[in-house]
Amino acid sequence: MRTRQKDRNVPPPRAPWNEVDECLWMGGHEWVDEHGELNDAVVDDEFDVVVSLYTRPGHGPRRGVEHVVYEIPDGPLTSQQIQKVAELARWTAEQVRMRRKVLVRCHAGYNRSGLLAAQCLIERTHTPRQAIELVRRARTDEPLNNELFVDYLTTGLDVAYLLAGLAEPELS
Repeated sequence: MRTRQKDRNVPPPRAPWNEVDECLWMGGHEWVDEHGELNDAVVDDEFDVVVSLYTRPGHGPRRGVEHVVYEIPDGPLTSQQIQKVAELARWTAEQVRMRRKVLVRCHAGYNRSGLLAAQCLIERTHTPRQAIELVRRARTDEPLNNELFVDYLTTGLDVAYLLAGLAEPELS
């Protein structure tokens, strides 16, 4: 499965992760420091929960930290993937409500993590536009440059799930 979209020409993030809202963080697996050096973003025990939509060996978290992995592509999602993102967003919102410090991450910390973090904010009473703005502001305007993910959020994941299901071939 291809999980990384390479054609967006966006700069790498300037931090391993950023706070989107109280107890909700988003990030990736690499970042560029003030000297322009590419660094691995390795999670140790900074968070109570890590939700990874992309994984790479050796990037944590430390043993004992709750780690949920569900890899999805940085591109069109199937109805099943959209449904799972919606479930993960509800679950993540509950973790945040319980005041657990949660990191949602993907490769760069822009699109997949932005989709889940924004949907988590929507679950917590933000409008889609407010959620998208909070995510973009947290990580310097690069998040959610995948317009399809923005469409999923503004349409609603429940409607996106139904529409994606219509486009999928039936199995006989």
